[in-house]
Amino acid sequence: MTGKCNAVKLEHSVLSAEQQEKLRLFKIKTRIDNENYLTSHPEVELLVGDFLRNVLLKRPDDIREFAAEHFTDPKLQSDTVSTMDKTDDMIKE
Repeated sequence: MTGKCNAVKLEHSVLSAEQQEKLRLFKIKTRIDNENYLTSHPEVELLVGDFLRNVLLKRPDDIREFAAEHFTDPKLQSDTVSTMDKTDDMIKE
């Protein structure tokens, strides 16, 4: 993997004013939908944060292999539920 982005960046001048407005509204709606989803699923933040913390602590040479092992760990679900329960308990106190 070279690290270069293969995506083509479109210039706004390529789109009509109407298309630009539709794109702007689509981006806003997508961002709102994503925020709503993440708000209703706090475990996503926990899972991603835990993964990144482990990556930065262990600094694996093969990040793909590390990610595969991390997310297929049989204890992941129970650890996540346990952490969520502890967080809920702290909030209630």
